[in-house]
Amino acid sequence: MSTNAVSLYLDPQIRDWVLFPITLVMILVGILRHYVVVLLQSSPKELSRAAMREQRALARSQILRATAAHSPIPPSFYMSISQHLSDAFAAGTYLKDGPPKGDAPSAPPNPITDPAAMDGMMAGMKTQMVMMVPQMIIMGWINFFFQGFVLIKLPFPLTLGFKSMLQRGIETPDMDVRWVSSLSWYFLNFFGLNGLYRLILGNDNSADSSRDMIASPFAAGPGAAAAASPVQDYNKLFKAEKDNLEFSEGLHNWVGKDVEKRVLRKYGKLAPAH
Repeated sequence: MSTNAVSLYLDPQIRDWVLFPITLVMILVGILRHYVVVLLQSSPKELSRAAMREQRALARSQILRATAAHSPIPPSFYMSISQHLSDAFAAGTYLKDGPPKGDAPSAPPNPITDPAAMDGMMAGMKTQMVMMVPQMIIMGWINFFFQGFVLIKLPFPLTLGFKSMLQRGIETPDMDVRWVSSLSWYFLNFFGLNGLYRLILGNDNSADSSRDMIASPFAAGPGAAAAASPVQDYNKLFKAEKDNLEFSEGLHNWVGKDVEKRVLRKYGKLAPAH
């Protein structure tokens, strides 16, 4: 290889008919994909009264435990509420499907039989198809029409380690590593347009290409984490919460304890405690 750098001169039509169209098509496809995903998203179904009661009972117990060290509830009321919840959790009173029958262990919830989970999976698969199919079409379009094109030269120096990433589809070992091929320009746009999408569509958008690489096929885009999460076994959660309630009873401290003496000491009506 010669020590003198070889200069390449690109036809301006490559810029006008290859570089700009690839970039513009990827931007428009990303925006279109965002709105298609929004249209495909179905409105969340309302929980049944029993399911909401099941969730609220667990949340109520967690709030009771979280405030035990500085509780606004007097000890007698706190112990009464804690004991009531513990007895209800042990008996399965708040379970959506009712208490377990007999001594047989409760079967773990099956997401296949849960309509909400199935709807989430189907919505996730449709969303993934909307995300993957356009990228496959664009890559095929670039490979068919613009294979082997050199589009742009980066204005900063790079090491040879970037050559395989920036010059995909061009087998020329002597070319300067700063030249970018058409296929590599596609991948640079694939990961580099996310900032532009966030500027145009907001942070919570469905055009973010990085999600295609890490998203589960059963995730239905933004706001679908709950639908994609595994079905929780509330029977086991209630049993664990019962043990946690018993432990938090020993940590209970009422914030109103000796409040009258503290007020009198604050205003100098009572000698300070030593």
